[in-house]
Amino acid sequence: MSEDIAPTAVDEAGDALATSTSEASLHRSEERSRAIEEQIAKDASGFRMLTGDRPTGHLHIGHYFGSLMNRVRLQDAGVDTYVLIADYQVIADRDGTGPIAERVTSLLTDYLSIGIDPGKTTIFTHSAIPALNQLMLPFLSLVSDSELYRNPTVKAEHEATGGRPMSGLLLTYPVHQAADILFCKANLVPVGKDQLPHLEQTRVIARRFDERYGRVDPAAPVFPQAEALLSSGSLILGLDGTKMSKSKGNTIELRMTADETAKLLKRAVTDSDRHITYDPVGRPEVSNLLTIAGLASGRDPRAIAEEIGDGGGGGLKKYLTEVLNEMLAPIRARRLELEKDPGYLDDVLAAGNARANQVADATLAEVRAAMGMSY
Repeated sequence: MSEDIAPTAVDEAGDALATSTSEASLHRSEERSRAIEEQIAKDASGFRMLTGDRPTGHLHIGHYFGSLMNRVRLQDAGVDTYVLIADYQVIADRDGTGPIAERVTSLLTDYLSIGIDPGKTTIFTHSAIPALNQLMLPFLSLVSDSELYRNPTVKAEHEATGGRPMSGLLLTYPVHQAADILFCKANLVPVGKDQLPHLEQTRVIARRFDERYGRVDPAAPVFPQAEALLSSGSLILGLDGTKMSKSKGNTIELRMTADETAKLLKRAVTDSDRHITYDPVGRPEVSNLLTIAGLASGRDPRAIAEEIGDGGGGGLKKYLTEVLNEMLAPIRARRLELEKDPGYLDDVLAAGNARANQVADATLAEVRAAMGMSY
């Protein structure tokens, strides 16, 4: 992230947010991400990472290849990792919670089955951390409504609702995310390029808090400047060739059986050309299946395409089914074990919530001290 943006007024911050995805800013973010990766490889002890998911459905291979694998990698490299199950955010654009308890448990089970270690990673839920949510109040005083309306993520989320009136929770989503990141003083957040403006809002809030309220420790601000770790993962489309989405039913969920996976892949969209080639622009559906096969097998999609050759879509789907089910087999086996022990799952979440509450309470106490509100 660029360090040369230090707005002291609402309009200046708005300009910063509006230009944060410029080509120059993106280039700096990419360079900084590479430097962070190099530092992690040498010594990861100085990093604390916040990431997570909304429990609106079951996790699928898009989540796995796009972010979950990377979380495990960073956790195992020694990054202090916090994973949020954002249950309060479920109601940002919905009229109810749905089967929230079942989905929270499903997320937790998936996390553990893919290798997230509760001994190394703090897994917690929004609703169980009162002090985290209380940070929303002072943070909301540091942003304007125009900034929130301009936020690209808010715009995108609102468009996805089909034009229904925006809830206050959806409008203040960037501030809630800032509270998620700053309550534990995370200094590292894995994001895609489109999420950089969202993270910049968190950085703006951290700077404004320091400027307005000062510091408890004169040597350091209350909150760090969280940095982006840009995702390098490939974009994976759904089995119908459109954006992969839980709501579209075009995904392979991690919890599915091998037979369920095979049946879904048989219906995956390809094209009429029997000769298989890797051409993401000209043949996006076929290339998408090759990309997934490459990720699952650790091979170059082009080499897979050459190997299948005139085998057609049927040959490609057969190969993909084999390598994907082979890759997912140990994850599925671990998941079945975890499902048989719901008490263990409850204990993991309770321990994570307890740890997150300790951290949140300490941060809130520091915030109140900086604001002169310790009484």
